[in-house]
Amino acid sequence: MKTKRLFVLLLIAVIGVVAWRMTRRRVFLYAGTLEATEVDISPRLAAPILEIPFEEGARAARGTMIVRLDGADLKLAADQAERDYQRGVALNKKGSLPDEAVERLRFRRDDTALRLSWCAMAAPIDGTVLRRYHEPGEWVTPGQKILTLADLRHLYAYVYVPAPVMEKLALNQTVTAVLPLSGGRRLTGTVVHIRNEAEFTPKNVQTRTERERLVFGIKIAFENTDGQLKPGMSVELPF
Repeated sequence: MKTKRLFVLLLIAVIGVVAWRMTRRRVFLYAGTLEATEVDISPRLAAPILEIPFEEGARAARGTMIVRLDGADLKLAADQAERDYQRGVALNKKGSLPDEAVERLRFRRDDTALRLSWCAMAAPIDGTVLRRYHEPGEWVTPGQKILTLADLRHLYAYVYVPAPVMEKLALNQTVTAVLPLSGGRRLTGTVVHIRNEAEFTPKNVQTRTERERLVFGIKIAFENTDGQLKPGMSVELPF
């Protein structure tokens, strides 16, 4: 009799656990991918590369010279333009050269000096050299990428949520994210942008049903002070 009672109690407990697992609300995790702000460094003129002081993975401070082009011909032209301008100013003072001619010489001097300054290319942001496409000695043309800089100290991810979830979020709100491939490590992020218009779920979502849902893009920013976060990592947010 006692054995039968224990069996019944055990059966009730098992049924209770199964029922709880079947009825409990599962937390839906919204996934995103970490990204970094990237800046491509391209020349404004055609010239061979003279120097690239930074290798891939090196950090460069804003304003630091990261690419130097060979501008020997531009240096000669700038020096000659400066001499011509100074000579023109002297002649103008003597009345031998009109003001219009001096202005043309000034323009030529400033133009050649500006082009020469383009040979020293500075980093527009504090960033890390993510990719290096060319080496010293190679010829580059305007618009051709030489380096890609990325700000790895501040990463972000876009997650796409339905309207009921979006309405619960606000700018500058603190949220918690999880790195599923790093042992469930938790991150603290900040909502920095909420898109105003609904859109279809991006095509990289696996199922057609999910892709056909109207969602709002939410941009979450993460601080990466320890450098452990990398672009391309997946994050999950239990909104």
